[in-house]
Amino acid sequence: MDWTDRHCRVFHRQITRHTWLYTEMVTTGALVYGDIARHLQFNEEEQPVALQLGGSDPTDLAASAKLGQKWGYNEINLNCGCPSERVQKGAFGACLMAEPQLVADCVKAMRDAVSIDVTVKHRIGIDRIESYDFVRDFVGTVAAAGCRTFIVHARNAILKGLSPKENREVPPLNYDFAYRLKGDFPELEFIINGGIKTQQEIDLHLQHVDGVMLGREAYHNPYAMALFDQRYYGDMTPAKTRGEVLGAMIHYIQVQLQEDQGRNLKLNSITRHMLGLMAGLPGARGFRQTLSDSKQLALGDARLLLDAAAKLI
Repeated sequence: MDWTDRHCRVFHRQITRHTWLYTEMVTTGALVYGDIARHLQFNEEEQPVALQLGGSDPTDLAASAKLGQKWGYNEINLNCGCPSERVQKGAFGACLMAEPQLVADCVKAMRDAVSIDVTVKHRIGIDRIESYDFVRDFVGTVAAAGCRTFIVHARNAILKGLSPKENREVPPLNYDFAYRLKGDFPELEFIINGGIKTQQEIDLHLQHVDGVMLGREAYHNPYAMALFDQRYYGDMTPAKTRGEVLGAMIHYIQVQLQEDQGRNLKLNSITRHMLGLMAGLPGARGFRQTLSDSKQLALGDARLLLDAAAKLI
C-alpha cells in the first residue's frame, strides 16, 4: 500500500511491457463506500494489471470485483497475506488464513460475479503454525471453490509483535513449501514471492513453480526488469535504455500536470517511484538526491529528471 500506485505502474511499464503488474491493496470499504474513481482509475498502458482487494465479506468482495472488471482490470487478487494490525482489525489480510472456508466463500462469490481470473496471495503460515499441512489444507479448500492461481509469499505472517516491514524480513523464508504445493496440486498455478532479487534466483525457482513475483527488488532496483520481456516472454524488441525511460516519464509527467487542472498533483507523487532507476551506476546517489530536493520538486517541472540524470558519472 502507498507504493505500487498508478504512477509507479506506468513507470514500471516503461521498463517491461509484459510483466504482470499489481495494484496496491484496495479495501472493499473504499469501493463500496468511497470514491471509486480515485481508487480504480488507471492508465491503459499499465495493462496487464491486476486489482488487489482486501476484504472478508463475500458480498462486498463480489461487488468490488465486479467494479474491477468494469474498470478494465485483467485479474482480481484477494490479499490473504498482509499482516498489519490495521488490516487485522478489518478481519482480512493474513488472518484470513485461519478461516479457509471463508476465503473459499469469498473466492466463489467473486468468481460468480466476474469472468476474469480470481487469484489469492497468501503466506505459508501464521504465527507459530509452521506445519506444511496448514498451508496445504488452506490451498485445497480454496481451490475447491475454483481458485486456480496462488501467489505464495514463502514466510509465515506474525500477527502480533512484528511490524509489516519486519514481517517481510524476520520470519524465515521456506521456498520448499511452495515447491511442495506445486507437487501436491500440479493442476494449479503457483507463483512464488519473498526475498527474490536476481535473475539466477528467478530461473532456479521457475524449475519448481510456474511464476515468480518480485516486490521490493522491483521497486528499489526497477531496471533489473529490463530484460524480462526477452527472457521470459519471447519479445525480442530491444529494452528501453534508462534515458529512454526518463524521456517517456517526462512526457507522462507533463501530461499528468496538464490534466491535473488545479487538483494539486505533486511532482513527488510520481518521481518518488523513480529513485531506484539508476541503482548500481556511478552517480546514482546524486540522481536520488536531486529527485528528492524539495525546493526543486516544488517548481513542478518535469525537466528535473534531466537535472537528476546529469548527476551520473
